[in-house]
Amino acid sequence: MRKIIFLFILAFQIGILSAQTLRFAHVTDTHVGSGTGAEDLENTVKDINGQDDIDFVILSGDITEFGSDEELNTAKAIISKLNKPWYIVPGNHDSKWSESGNNSFVRIFGCEEFSFEAGGYLFIGTASGPNMRMAPGLVPHEQLVYLDSILSHMQDPEQPVIFVNHYPLDNSLSNWYKIIDLLKSRNIQADLLGHGHANKLYDFEGIPGVMGRSNLRARREIGGYNIVTIQQDTMFYAERTPGVKTNDVWCKVPLVNHHFEADTKTYPRPDYSVNEKYPGVSKVWEFQDVSDIGTGLSVVGDIAVYGNVAGAIVALDTNTGKTVWQFQTGGKVYSTPAVSENKVVCASTDNNIYCIDLKTGQELWRFETGKSIVASPSADQNSVYIGSSEGIFRSVSLKTGKLNWEFSGVSNFVECKPLVYDGKVYFGSWGNSFYALDTQTGKLMWNREKYTNRMLSPAAVWPVAANGKIFIVAPDQHMTALDAQTGAEVWDSKAYSCRESIGISDDGELVYIKNMHEGNVDAFYTLCDEQKLAWESKAGLGYEIAPSPITESGELVFVPTTEGIVCAIDKTTHQVAWKYKVSNALVNYILPVGNNEVLVSLLDGKIVCLKYVN
Repeated sequence: MRKIIFLFILAFQIGILSAQTLRFAHVTDTHVGSGTGAEDLENTVKDINGQDDIDFVILSGDITEFGSDEELNTAKAIISKLNKPWYIVPGNHDSKWSESGNNSFVRIFGCEEFSFEAGGYLFIGTASGPNMRMAPGLVPHEQLVYLDSILSHMQDPEQPVIFVNHYPLDNSLSNWYKIIDLLKSRNIQADLLGHGHANKLYDFEGIPGVMGRSNLRARREIGGYNIVTIQQDTMFYAERTPGVKTNDVWCKVPLVNHHFEADTKTYPRPDYSVNEKYPGVSKVWEFQDVSDIGTGLSVVGDIAVYGNVAGAIVALDTNTGKTVWQFQTGGKVYSTPAVSENKVVCASTDNNIYCIDLKTGQELWRFETGKSIVASPSADQNSVYIGSSEGIFRSVSLKTGKLNWEFSGVSNFVECKPLVYDGKVYFGSWGNSFYALDTQTGKLMWNREKYTNRMLSPAAVWPVAANGKIFIVAPDQHMTALDAQTGAEVWDSKAYSCRESIGISDDGELVYIKNMHEGNVDAFYTLCDEQKLAWESKAGLGYEIAPSPITESGELVFVPTTEGIVCAIDKTTHQVAWKYKVSNALVNYILPVGNNEVLVSLLDGKIVCLKYVN
C-alpha cells in the first residue's frame, strides 16, 4: 500500500515538473538579404523542425537586411517551413530602410506584435522602430497602446510576463522608460531581445534581459540560435549550433515576481534641465498627435502642414496649434508636404501622390503610382518632383496632376526631398547613386555611383546648392561638393565627421553640417573649390546621427538632434545661443516661422512652437 502511495506521489510530482517545463527557440537578427542570411535561416529552421521537444519559436527582429518586399517574402517563405508555432517582431533593419514604409512587414507576416500564453507565462512582443528615420529605436505610439491594452486587460494581474523587443530596454530606445513603467505595472519577469548580435545578460532597472546571438554565421562555418528552457521558475539559455550540438547553458535567469510596485529606487529618466539654462526660450504651444510623425513641416501664412504614421495629412493653426483640417490617406505618411499656390502636395505609402487645397483640406487630385512612396516632393514653377519605391522619379503638373515625364532608371528606392537648382533636379537613392535630371524633359544629365555598400548611399540627405555646386553628406561620413553641371567631384572629404544632416545659409555663402562624433557644428564656404572651414561651433551635441536638415533664420542656425533638443547657434559669435529639449525623440525638422518662433516636429508625434528672444 505504501509503495502504491509512493508511486502515486512520485507520478504526481513528475507531472507537476513536466507541466512547469517549457522549451522554445529564440532566433534573432537573421538579416535575410545579406550574405548568408537566407541560408543560415534555412539551416536553423531545419534544425528546429528536427527537435520534437521545442514548443514554439520567437524571432526578435532584424529579420531582413533592408526590409524590402523581396527580402521579407524570402524570409516568410523560409520561416513558414517551421513545423511549430512561431511569433515575430521587426527590428530596425526591417523598419529604417523599408521601401514600403513599414507596410509590407504587416502585410506579409500578418502583424508586427504578438501576445500568447504558454506554460503559465504571458509572452508579449512589440515592434521597435525607428520607422524610416536614422535614430535610436522608438517603440511606435500604436505599439505602446497595444502593450498597455494587453497589460490592462490581463485576467490575472499577477500572471508572470515575458516581454520581447528587438532593442535593449535602455537609452537605445528613446522611450525605454515608458516601456519599463508599463511592464512594471504587472508581474514582468524577463525581457528577451536581439540587436547586439551576441549572447549577453542585462539588468533593465531590475528586469532581467537576455540578448540572443545573431543567427548569422559571421566568421564561422555555421550560424546559430538559442534554446531556452523554463523549468522550476528558472530560465536557461543554451546556444545551439544547427545540425551539430547544443552547447552548455551560458546563463540562468531566476523568474520571480520582483514586486516593482514596492520598489523605492529611482532610475535615470530624460533630463530636461538644459531648458533652465536658457530662460529666453519658451514653449508657446504643444500638439500631441495620435500617432508618430516621420515628416517635416511646411507653412504658408497661419497654416502648417505635416503627415503622420496613421496616414493623415494634418494642417495646424500656427498661432494656437489647433487642427485646421485633416486628410486621411490609405497608408502611412513619411513624406514632408510641399506647399505652392495654396496647394498641398504630399505622398503616402498607399501608392498615391495627393494634392489638397490648403484652406479647405479637400482633395484636388491624386496621382497613383505602382508602389509605396516614402519620398518628399519639391514644387517648382507648376511642377512637382518626387521619387517612389518602384525605381521611378516623376514630374507631375501641380495644377492638373497629370504626368509631365518620368525617369525609370533609378536604382532602388528614393527617400529624400529632391533639390531643384539651375534647370535640374537632384536626388539620391538607396542604390548607391546620386542623380541629376533635366527638369523639363527628365533626361539623365549625370549619375554619380560612388558607394560600394548600399547602406552608405546618399539617400536620406536633402541636397543643397550654391555657386554652381551641389552639397551632400552621407552615412560614409563624407561631405561632398559636386559640380552642378557635370557631377564631377569638386571635393570629397572625411576630414569632418558627419552623416545625413546638412543645411545652407539664406545668402548661399555657407553650408552647414553637424559632426557625428565630435558634437560640433561646422560652416564651410560654398564659393571655394576645396573644403574650407568658415567657422566651427563647439555645440556639445555628443554622438549625433539625426538625418534632419539644418535650417536658418536671421542670425541663428537651428540644429536638430536625436534626443529631442533644438540647438540654436549664433552665426556671429559661433556660440550656442540656446538649447531647448522638447522631447526625448528625434527632431524631424525645425521650421522658422517669423516673430522669433520655430515649429518643431518630433518622431514621437509632437509638434511644438518655441519662442525665443534675440
